[in-house]
Amino acid sequence: MLTNVAVLATDQVAAFELGLLCEAFGIDRSEDEVPTIEFAVCGPTRGPIRCAGGFSISLDHGLERLADADLIGIPAMPWSSTPDPAVLEALRAAHDRGARLFSVCSGAFVLGAAGLLDDLECTTHWKHVDELAARFPRARVVPEVLYVDSGQIVTSAGTAAGLDAALHIWRQEYGAAVATTVARRMVVPPQRDGGQAQFIARPVVECAAETLGPLLTWITEHLEDDLGVETLAARAHMSARTFARRFREETGTTPHAWVTAQRLYAAEELLERTDLSVDQVAAQVGFVNAATLRHHFARARGVSPQQYRRAFAC
Repeated sequence: MLTNVAVLATDQVAAFELGLLCEAFGIDRSEDEVPTIEFAVCGPTRGPIRCAGGFSISLDHGLERLADADLIGIPAMPWSSTPDPAVLEALRAAHDRGARLFSVCSGAFVLGAAGLLDDLECTTHWKHVDELAARFPRARVVPEVLYVDSGQIVTSAGTAAGLDAALHIWRQEYGAAVATTVARRMVVPPQRDGGQAQFIARPVVECAAETLGPLLTWITEHLEDDLGVETLAARAHMSARTFARRFREETGTTPHAWVTAQRLYAAEELLERTDLSVDQVAAQVGFVNAATLRHHFARARGVSPQQYRRAFAC
């Protein structure tokens, strides 16, 4: 269970990504019944460091703080520089003892320099994926995704993708209700993913158009209905072909995948908060039967609905 988080910060650390990790894990949300996380920011030495935004912060902890952490966050740092050997050694030691490591944006280069991305699927900001692959040829770099969960190591793309990955970690550790509460406090969507148990992939696309926004809201309120492409296209006053193309442009995925994901989120909440049987949950969220729910749940979450309920029921 996640109880202790340390975030690594060195000179020229990116302020936004550092703040993102502090916001995701360093805020006391106990009044909202969110578990309290012991949290600290640390670096090679205590004292002031310079942030990339042109200001300084002071660190109260050195690298020894990493030895206590269940999760170590690595924000964006200058991707072209060579990390401090002491930092790399501390990360390797943490990895060896089983700590989870989570990079945001170019923080993946620090993990690569430590040799921790070898033979793992990983990602970084789309501008740097080619450089990451070239510098660390044993890493299996996945471009154009929000984040990749390879088990002990989670890597995410630029800026806001780190929030998606952080909420993914909250969901894994404490369930959908807690992750949703954290997201609500941060005023961000509770989850964006593409539905694999250990490889969460979602294309990073421009979503300037918002023509489907009302329809997406309607879908989440009518999950038990027929939500096939023909039905949704008719509701949107489009041909099925045009609707499918527009849907992918605006959401980055297919209507079927998006609807399935929403049904799974709803199923998670019912499994956590109610005593409904798996058959009843399946019916309420729009799956044909319990077997269909079990199939999609196991594929997307890596556990059965019953196992999820045992882990996260309120």
